[in-house]
Amino acid sequence: MTKKLEDLFKEELNVINIGLESFAENLKNEGFNAIQVDYKPPAGGDKEMIKLLDKIDRISDKIEKANKEAVKRIQKSEPVLVDVQTAKDALPNFEGKMILHAAPPEKWEDMSGPMQGAAIGACIYEGWAEDEESARKMLDVGEVTFDPAHHHNAVGPMTGIVSPSMPVWVVENKTYGNKAFTTLNEGLGKVLRFGANGPEVIERLKWMEKVLGPALGAALRKTDGGINLKNITSQALHMGDEVHNRNKAATSLFIREITPYLLETDYSNKDIKEIIKFMGGNEHFYLNLSMPASKATMDAASGVEYSTVLTAMARNGVHFGIRISGLGDKWFVGDAQKVDGLYFPGYTEEDACLDLGDSTISETAAVGGFAMAAAPAIVGFVGGTVADSIRFTKDMYEITIAENENFTIPPLNFRGTPTGIDLTKIIETQILPAINTGIAHKEPGIGQIGAGLVDPPEECFKKAIRAFAQKYTK
Repeated sequence: MTKKLEDLFKEELNVINIGLESFAENLKNEGFNAIQVDYKPPAGGDKEMIKLLDKIDRISDKIEKANKEAVKRIQKSEPVLVDVQTAKDALPNFEGKMILHAAPPEKWEDMSGPMQGAAIGACIYEGWAEDEESARKMLDVGEVTFDPAHHHNAVGPMTGIVSPSMPVWVVENKTYGNKAFTTLNEGLGKVLRFGANGPEVIERLKWMEKVLGPALGAALRKTDGGINLKNITSQALHMGDEVHNRNKAATSLFIREITPYLLETDYSNKDIKEIIKFMGGNEHFYLNLSMPASKATMDAASGVEYSTVLTAMARNGVHFGIRISGLGDKWFVGDAQKVDGLYFPGYTEEDACLDLGDSTISETAAVGGFAMAAAPAIVGFVGGTVADSIRFTKDMYEITIAENENFTIPPLNFRGTPTGIDLTKIIETQILPAINTGIAHKEPGIGQIGAGLVDPPEECFKKAIRAFAQKYTK
């Protein structure tokens, strides 16, 4: 045995190293060929998670079949913008003094600063209160009912606030017949969705209610069956957008689609000019269209027995929640995280609210952070490098089931975006979904102060895998 060992060291060594990378580096420094294997134990070595994955693996055939069905529904969905209606008329089970907010569920007294600020603004906007003081009083005594927008087939960016009089986009999934809703985008800076509630915010919301929403609704009713949002998103990905935090191309494409129909309405040239100017001056206008398109898509994939595909990710500045297709509408919740990003002049991380908003429905539906490789210029807004934007997308292939047939990425040789986030792959690889997002000030009434990147909490995925194993394994 000793002679064989001696003979080994007389030969040229080609080493495969599993473990500390420094071992391979030391060998390379001495002139040997050494390959480092990037090995990580399943589930990060967590014995409980490994045991659950082993149990779930026994029903892998059923899971694979279910996941193929869920992904098929995602791929075949056709979200089409068909109308603009008032929230109280369009959304199911939306009655009385009710305000919807970004999921998961949260009580008024536990809400983040910007969400409370936005709720106060909604009360003033609706005429339920005259000012901030009277709004707080009515909210403190429970005169207003709160519920997540997701519970009403809707989604809302950042605070996600939807009140009864607000105009909402109506998006219909033509393949499966379900609908989704979102408010119209106000722009950046001091806006309600970031918690601002001053007179200029309320004035803008009133104009959107009285002019913008009705005019766009009238225009959409002039179309032949609506505007296909899937087509716009697909084109925008080829033009440098990822339709979450970069929407320049998508907004322009939408304006091109809607303008001819606006001109057919009875609205004055002055109103139409103001509307087009508003949309053209708001590069994020399409965000509030990509979100309901994503919501309509993912709702169609919900409720598939045995499926481990994520159908929603959402956060509200306090908590982060996920839904799993095979587990229905139940939320699995962890603590919201800090956003690592770029801040506007005069603001720092100390000023920031924790991760906030329903807009992570974009990542759930294979765009946003999952399509960052298509939008390298986004790093100028959220931080990082172009190489980072490509790496984020490539990493997401490790935790998804398929590549999208409709959304492709030119810098990756038109590879489809990573589609169908798989809960079991997240647990096994310890790779978390990539999310890019705006940053709101932690205090109410101030608004947006930056944008960046954030990881969801591991806790919610662990809770979900426990529930899945409990439901489907014996």
